[in-house]
Amino acid sequence: MNAKTSFDAAVIGGGVVGAAVARGLLGAGLSVCILDEGDIAHRASRGNFALVWVQSKGLGMAPYGAWTRRSSDAWAGFAEGLREETDISLAFQRPGGFSLALSEEELEKRRTALVRMHNQPGWIPYDWEVLDRPALAKIFPDIGPDVVGGLYTPIDGHVNSLRLFRALHRSFALRGGSYRPEHAVTAITPLSAGGFRIETTRGAIEAARVVLAAGVANARLAPMVGLEAPVRPQRGQILVTEKTAPFLSHPLVTVRQTDEGGVMMGDSAEEAGFEARIGLGVLSVMAERAVRMFPRIASLNVVRTWAALRVMSQDGFPIYDQSESAPGAFIATCHSGVTLAAVHAETLAPMIAQGALDAALSPFSARRFHVPQAA
Repeated sequence: MNAKTSFDAAVIGGGVVGAAVARGLLGAGLSVCILDEGDIAHRASRGNFALVWVQSKGLGMAPYGAWTRRSSDAWAGFAEGLREETDISLAFQRPGGFSLALSEEELEKRRTALVRMHNQPGWIPYDWEVLDRPALAKIFPDIGPDVVGGLYTPIDGHVNSLRLFRALHRSFALRGGSYRPEHAVTAITPLSAGGFRIETTRGAIEAARVVLAAGVANARLAPMVGLEAPVRPQRGQILVTEKTAPFLSHPLVTVRQTDEGGVMMGDSAEEAGFEARIGLGVLSVMAERAVRMFPRIASLNVVRTWAALRVMSQDGFPIYDQSESAPGAFIATCHSGVTLAAVHAETLAPMIAQGALDAALSPFSARRFHVPQAA
């Protein structure tokens, strides 16, 4: 039975984002409780594609490109630290990543987007290149005849995301954290003396700080502490094949081979509200594109398909904020929880532990949605 009812910090949401922040708060010396809905939650963590990706992140917000790069650079040490602490290998690899194009128009569109991104004021550049079909064929001998070229960046990678989730929760437990599933939060009340009283379906706790990391549920929770979270669910679907001999040496933005041998395909972004069922039409399009890239995939059996809900803000970028009316309340929401896990644990969490976000995170405040757009 969980007898303790008072903590230095309460993290609402036990997915990858919440677990990474909670681990970091424990590392900063705070007592921490995770309040989690459990398996009934619309958990984005169950649907991620397990990329640690930089290549396409930041068009329209240069600080997001820098934030993503910072996490990618920290991931090797982050993964090794989790392995040493929990004895769970995350199978993290950073061989570089590709985006393949099935037409010249598609290739030019991707190239132009990267050029525009790197031309933004304040952008921190990184190496990238366009490869033609012969160059790609040297790297991927099984490439299909429809591939005309692709983009490559050397700082992209991937990981076993199920092991990441398990390792974060094991680390949280080993560090003395209190995990409370089936504790859906119904109310958060700032206390006159400071801190918060948090009502759940299984009782109340009090905490000096509260971190909203509940994904799409943040839209409901944020106003309770003077914050806002204009986020919506966006459905993504994934297919996984049976295990096969290694043939993909690098991850692609839509196709990757896991460390266990299966091939994952994920390439959908659907505005379907809270509907998380799969759709055969979308799955068939994803599979067809993957087979055009690598024809050998056609001979593999699909062993699992599923859908999950991404957490999307109005502009697609993360929201990190602190409450002015309820000091000690913070929010962290994004759709790239795996990529950003390292900075959430090692950079964001220490800020929260100290009681204030750095000015460098101000571009991620929800206040940006109230700035009039230039004509």
